[in-house]
Amino acid sequence: MLFSQSIGVVALATLSTALPERKTLAEREVGKLPALGWNGWNQGQCNAASEKVALDTAKTFIRLGLKDAGYQYVNIDDCWSTKQRDSKGNLVPDPKKWPRGIKPVVDEIHNMGLKFGLYGDRGVKTCAGYPGSQGHEKQDAQLLASWGVDYWKYDNCYTECYTGNAADIQTCPDDKGPSSRPGYELMRDMLRNTGRDILYSLCNWGWDEVWTWGASVGHMWRMSVDNWGKWEDVVRIANQAAPILKYTQPGRYNDLDMMILANGALTPAEERTHFAIWAITKSPIILGTDMTKINSDEVKLITNKGLLAINQDPLSKPAVPFTPPGTPTKGNGEIYPYWSGPLSSGTVVAIVASKGNLDTKLSLSQVPGLKDQDYSWTEMLTGAKGRGRTVQAKLEKHDIAVFRIDN
Repeated sequence: MLFSQSIGVVALATLSTALPERKTLAEREVGKLPALGWNGWNQGQCNAASEKVALDTAKTFIRLGLKDAGYQYVNIDDCWSTKQRDSKGNLVPDPKKWPRGIKPVVDEIHNMGLKFGLYGDRGVKTCAGYPGSQGHEKQDAQLLASWGVDYWKYDNCYTECYTGNAADIQTCPDDKGPSSRPGYELMRDMLRNTGRDILYSLCNWGWDEVWTWGASVGHMWRMSVDNWGKWEDVVRIANQAAPILKYTQPGRYNDLDMMILANGALTPAEERTHFAIWAITKSPIILGTDMTKINSDEVKLITNKGLLAINQDPLSKPAVPFTPPGTPTKGNGEIYPYWSGPLSSGTVVAIVASKGNLDTKLSLSQVPGLKDQDYSWTEMLTGAKGRGRTVQAKLEKHDIAVFRIDN
């Protein structure tokens, strides 16, 4: 959490009298492909919102090869500011956590070849009780731009339904309040008018059918409530995403929430499925992990070149579930067992052991868009290669095989 002093406040940049060209967010280069990065909330919540954690994570990105694999964003979540704005209404970085302020840290991270993200909220307060942007949208957007911020996660707490009761922190119970869309559109316009390309991440927890309008507002939108890091959450989010993946397109992505590895709640097989499903559905991959505690197998997984290439494929078409003839349908509490989708050169096919250990063979002619002919294929997690009319998967419970099928 944050403290109220004026130390380290960075003055707003002087704005040009001419408005910048009004490009839509999707027309700009930022956000063309799913974001790859890290967010500090699951590492230490408010305790992770500091200069030290940001810089340590950036250095770890480089040391572990994440930067070379394509990860860019080092994102700080809630609690980075003081509890009060300054006399001019500006957000104030907590001087105990940001003794130099924000901009010198942003500059240092930029000099490493990485990007920096911050967190805000469209209500009067953030979810942890720090100043929100309601009534300060223009001022906050200008401040972000003056600091050189690259990514803005915009949460949905303490909004129109807030009554002053602690129980109302997750506002508008049962999604019966005013739509969150106008508030997100307002901040979109304020970010655009700064002239700086800032990736805009909508975090309204899947309310208001955000997937139907998020593409006109931001680069990515949370399509569900939080990922709490258990297998049940991976299943819930993947299955909830399945029918709305059709709204994903270049520069516009369903966000399946943070990638939670190395927390002890998932088996290695479940971690592989968690990462692979997020990758093939073209979700942004934002690691919600203490990067100093991740093991070598997990580093190998999150830097898997084949899976990241599928995630970053410029066609940006997500894999979706399909049911091969003669196979049982998904049971309650089970993840969809078969997924496929087109790539700019080829097709991705995934098989998940959703019930228990699995030894199965799939005819490629049963995959949407593929014919009854021989194909060359590569399995992304093992590197196995082959050619033929079938692929075979021998998996332990909750594990996954991901095949790239060449045209």
